[in-house]
Amino acid sequence: MINKIVMRHIKIIILFFGAACMWACSKDLPDAGGTSAKEFANEWWVKINDTGKVVKLSTYNTSLNPDSMWVDDLKHLGSFKCKAKIDVSALTFSVQNSSNTYSAVTVNITNGKILKNAGVSKTGNVVDSIYMEVEFSNKPGIKNKIAGSARTRWDEDDY
Repeated sequence: MINKIVMRHIKIIILFFGAACMWACSKDLPDAGGTSAKEFANEWWVKINDTGKVVKLSTYNTSLNPDSMWVDDLKHLGSFKCKAKIDVSALTFSVQNSSNTYSAVTVNITNGKILKNAGVSKTGNVVDSIYMEVEFSNKPGIKNKIAGSARTRWDEDDY
């Protein structure tokens, strides 16, 4: 008789701990959403002034400003990293006299835009495209045209 009572208590304890474990493992996580710059954020394979040289450029969100993004040439083009104002609905961006994280030279970006599905990767995949005109304070009046396609992150598409 004691054996049956002990077994009943053991079963109840196992059921209790099993239910507690199942309840503790359920996760009701909120949707983190995205930043306002998510349509702009990417890595790009770009050329400057239609030269044959292809380099990587990055665009990504700023931590504080929902209406801005970073434009970073990763020290490949003119060594510039600056914040640009974005227009999410028009997929455009620009900035005048922006401070440059890499040097004392300020940066102007005009006619910046993201073109959805308007680019082609190295292997022929349809991707987004980027275009901008960049002018540096140490070379006023010279606008460098930067254009390219989104990086797919597939080895075959990397330069």
